[in-house]
Amino acid sequence: MTGTARFASAICLVGGLAGCTGPATRPATDPTATTHAPRYPATQARPLSDALVHRRLVLGYSVNHRPIIAIERGDPDSTRRALVVGCIHGNEPAGIAIARALASTTVPPEVDLWIVPDLNPDGVAARTRVNADGVDLNRNFPYRWAPIGAPGSIHYAGPRPLSEPESRILAKLLHSVQPTLGVWYHQALAVVDSSQGPLTPERRYGYATGLPLRSLTDYPGSAVGFEDRLFGPTAFVVELPAAAMTRAQVRRHALAVLTTADRS
Repeated sequence: MTGTARFASAICLVGGLAGCTGPATRPATDPTATTHAPRYPATQARPLSDALVHRRLVLGYSVNHRPIIAIERGDPDSTRRALVVGCIHGNEPAGIAIARALASTTVPPEVDLWIVPDLNPDGVAARTRVNADGVDLNRNFPYRWAPIGAPGSIHYAGPRPLSEPESRILAKLLHSVQPTLGVWYHQALAVVDSSQGPLTPERRYGYATGLPLRSLTDYPGSAVGFEDRLFGPTAFVVELPAAAMTRAQVRRHALAVLTTADRS
């Protein structure tokens, strides 16, 4: 799929959630998007036709009707497409700060960066692992889904795959963007999970942040398992430390994302 087609698909994704019934086209002007002439050293000059984007999209709404936001930054025509999800478990929110930092950090040339700061805003508001329906979103994706837990359990997988609006929203985004790199933040083991996904980017991220690699359990219905099933070994989990991160640590992780995306 070309970058233009993916860009149109992303708009149709949002439009479809709002009642889009026809083919999506890029508007001539859009108040939610910012395009500007890139400023890079001559050794990293872009073709003049490669306009950058900085676009904020409401992908849909949580169970309690909180907006789920995506931010696209960089080159929408690039074949290097990175997706970063700051939070999927509401009581593991440290990655949101990294996602927000990425929303204002210079993106390397020829990278299309998609950021979802918070996939579980109801859980973050309630400080719970699960969403407002009591479902663990990281057990609710289709690949190897199993009826884990019972209602009320913190690992409850839901009544069926993609039963939750949050997981359906992210599944649609995955199909639209087709990322070549995915970084999903959790807490609080302070490791890069090397159990699945792309080993070289995992090592690169670990080296850049000082986090060791460790093979964790692959759970049925996980988001990363689903993404890797769709696109091959492209996505991995970063388990952040339990303690709140300093600004320097947040910046270090944000730069690790960009370096990994630039070389993937």
